[in-house]
Amino acid sequence: MLKRFYVFLLNGLLLTATAFLMKLVGFSFSIYISKKIGAEALGVFGLIMSVYLFFITFATSGINLSVTRIVVEETAFCQNANTKIALRKCFAYSLFFGVLAGLILIFFAKPITQYFVHNQVPFYLFYFIGISLPFISLSSCFNGYFTALRKNGKNATCRIFEQLLKMFATTYCLSLFLPSSLVYGCLSLVLGEMISEIGSCFFSFVLYHLETRKHTIKQNTHQNYYKKIASISLPVAITSYLRSGLSSLKQILIPTYLGKSGLSFKSAISHYGMISGMVMPILLFPDVFISSFSALVVPEYAYFDTKKSYPRIAYLTGRIFRISFLFSFAVFGIFFFYAKEISFAVYQNFDIAHYLKILSPLVIFMYLDGIIDHILKGLGKQMSVMKCNILDLFTSIIFIGTFLPLWGLNGYLVVIYISELLNFSISFYQLKKATSFGINPINWLLKPMLRNCFFFFGYNIIGS
Repeated sequence: MLKRFYVFLLNGLLLTATAFLMKLVGFSFSIYISKKIGAEALGVFGLIMSVYLFFITFATSGINLSVTRIVVEETAFCQNANTKIALRKCFAYSLFFGVLAGLILIFFAKPITQYFVHNQVPFYLFYFIGISLPFISLSSCFNGYFTALRKNGKNATCRIFEQLLKMFATTYCLSLFLPSSLVYGCLSLVLGEMISEIGSCFFSFVLYHLETRKHTIKQNTHQNYYKKIASISLPVAITSYLRSGLSSLKQILIPTYLGKSGLSFKSAISHYGMISGMVMPILLFPDVFISSFSALVVPEYAYFDTKKSYPRIAYLTGRIFRISFLFSFAVFGIFFFYAKEISFAVYQNFDIAHYLKILSPLVIFMYLDGIIDHILKGLGKQMSVMKCNILDLFTSIIFIGTFLPLWGLNGYLVVIYISELLNFSISFYQLKKATSFGINPINWLLKPMLRNCFFFFGYNIIGS
């Protein structure tokens, strides 16, 4: 058990260091992009990405979780000989959905551009996205395999390669199109995404081949892997389609209903781009220290669940939750009290400080919700996660149509709060039901809140 802990800790530190470096580089790159193309183009690209993410969901169709769980189960019971043949079935599954998703997107590119992106960009941009989808689906398989074997260094290497390739490709495209219009700015970002996804897939395949070339296939296996893959993937995939579709619809409706409040479409899309493309990346940046370990808990919880180590699950959940809360509360304090300084330091702009301060309390719930989702997936409760997300999205869409036309940007902020708090509340209830871990409100909530408030208020009083 001690050895497993050290392996987990080492992998977590490796992923955290890598993720922090990559997120820092990526965050710096996003600042560069925002200055190059502006808030309006960021808003339009956000609409493109909402469509893109839906088709990524369709292309992957739950295969990542299938690969992780199947490989973990095989290795837990020392059935390594069947792993390679199981993976070949997973590759066939992922290719089928990846190619199908790409063809559908290419075929419906024109109506998607008209109704979802308001003809702000030419339809052929979605052709490039469609080409990348089969590669994304295969990459999801490789990622699930490395995660299951705890070869997280390989996943980290792939992420580094993909991020660097995307930065290089996007920067090169922007240099070709400068001075870029909104269309060419979005085209550069789309091409950067396509090139990086294809390159990352080939790089992942090389690492996978080097890892598995020493393994032999057990040809006489009677395991029906297609049935097993379908039993894990399809329930997740079906609910994922609904969740991702609702999420895309939600993002598309936001600038539309902001326009109904009296804002022009250009102003609405600019404010949408400011909040989603500039404020949210700042709020989510520190989450890199939690999300890296979150990804690692999926195979760990799957292992303990397979071994029926329920006391260990309850203990581990309590420790993770407490540490995550302490960290997220400290991050909230920094964003709340230093919103102006952070806004100017990052964007040389005070305009986003108002939104940064208003939304800063949500980091507590967003960070913890991410941890909870990974724990539930590791316990095989992915359907509960999906149902929670679907309910949240249905509610958000209703409130978007209600509040945004009446209150404009203030209504949008209210919807963000309702969405995050509802999602967290339902997820936390599911976690309590699945693990039965206990909470100490005084040590977990009251003491950190008083300590942080005293520190930040005291520092500001002394500084003033």
